Amino acid sequence: MTRYLLATDSVHTTAAACDYLQGRLTSDDVVRVVGVSECGSRDGHESPSESVATRNAPRSGDAADAVNVATARLAVPDVETAVREGDPLAELRDELDAGDVDELVLGAHHPGAGAEGGLGSTAAGLVGHVEVPCVVLPPVGLE
Repeated sequence: MTRYLLATDSVHTTAAACDYLQGRLTSDDVVRVVGVSECGSRDGHESPSESVATRNAPRSGDAADAVNVATARLAVPDVETAVREGDPLAELRDELDAGDVDELVLGAHHPGAGAEGGLGSTAAGLVGHVEVPCVVLPPVGLE
């Protein structure tokens, strides 16, 4: 049995993760899908004065939609889900600290402030800093 933690904030990341996991999962495996949206994320309303970065930030509903994609696409009996709001790095570290994770699967996203080696800040804060293997999926459209 392998216990996967799938960290996501978008349906695109979840779809890529499901594609990655499909050929690897057995009926004994457990997948915990955690969708995280940052505190104060947009609710879908946009003003013309918003910056591109703000318009492209995860919306609060995106994490819930991302989790729903996983439950629909993954063919294992045990898919656990959670939607959290807060700092993605802190929320995912909490999930990992709780234990019962054999592999972390997450998206790379585009590099931003604090990014290293082409990783977004959340992936960069986890890869090499956690005790489980990490699979970082390429940004959608760059695979």
